[in-house]
Amino acid sequence: DLKLLELLQKDGRTTVQALSEAIHLSARATLNRVRKLEAGGVIESYRAMINRAALGEQVCAFAEIALKDQRQASLQRFEKRMATAPEVVGCWVVSGRYDYLVRIACPHLAHYHRLINGWLDEAALGVEKIVTNIELQTIKEFEGFPVPKAGRA
Repeated sequence: DLKLLELLQKDGRTTVQALSEAIHLSARATLNRVRKLEAGGVIESYRAMINRAALGEQVCAFAEIALKDQRQASLQRFEKRMATAPEVVGCWVVSGRYDYLVRIACPHLAHYHRLINGWLDEAALGVEKIVTNIELQTIKEFEGFPVPKAGRA
């Protein structure tokens, strides 16, 4: 199962036949294992990784965001907004000086500026402070989580 996860993270379109050859099982047994991983929620979905350059120039930024209020309703309101904003490509609750780390992709800097100013101006959203770090170059993009080797946890 761990080897299947590793292979599918590298290429979610790998055929069952190729997977079965890589793990030395029959195609039927391999398909059953994949279906079991899907049904158990271990494999959540399959996605295509798009070459960002093919979409044209974009400004990508990491925004450290602190909220004024830490009550559950305020956190939920903010998280709902982040989950539905198309420019937000990643959002994490973090420890430290800020409450959230948000990765944002915009077609240009003016769009980014309007976006974050809108968040700051919307009193109900409760944003106290945004510190922006503009992405200059991507060294390594997310390619999947490390899968433990069999026999090690």
